[in-house]
Amino acid sequence: MSDTHADLPTPGLKLGEAPPRVPDSIERFFAAVVMAALCIITFANVVVRYLTDRSFAFTEEYSVVLMVVLALFGTASAFAGDRHIRLTFLIERLRKPVQRRIEYAVAALCLIMFGLLVVLGARLAWDEYRFEVTTSGLGHPQWLFTLVLPVLSVVVVLRIAGRLVRVWRARAQD
Repeated sequence: MSDTHADLPTPGLKLGEAPPRVPDSIERFFAAVVMAALCIITFANVVVRYLTDRSFAFTEEYSVVLMVVLALFGTASAFAGDRHIRLTFLIERLRKPVQRRIEYAVAALCLIMFGLLVVLGARLAWDEYRFEVTTSGLGHPQWLFTLVLPVLSVVVVLRIAGRLVRVWRARAQD
């Protein structure tokens, strides 16, 4: 009887629980710095607007790019620590081989999506550079802001690949 149920999952046990080689504290540190910068910029804009009835023009452009940076650092950290959003209620009740196949499929789909962000974001940044597109508020080169998307998407791709390797190694240990 124990042989037929040997591959049933243990509740609360996750695949590939080994921590990443490169700690996700790096992404969390940069996310905290970006969040602090967002708070300072927004607070300064509110104070200046309250006191002078004018606002800092740069705050909107910088805030938008900082929010994208924050989201991508958070995504990389979530994949590194296996904390990304997913529906696990049913999956955790499946047999480990099925869990693993689902984990591989999810990782592959995420790799494809962020890989597309790398390629298409780089093409967009190149087009903005080539056509000398500037930001509407301050007139800065737009490609400088857009380049954040493919660069940080590479970080996310590396974190997803690392997660996939950890799941693969956990399979070898079972």
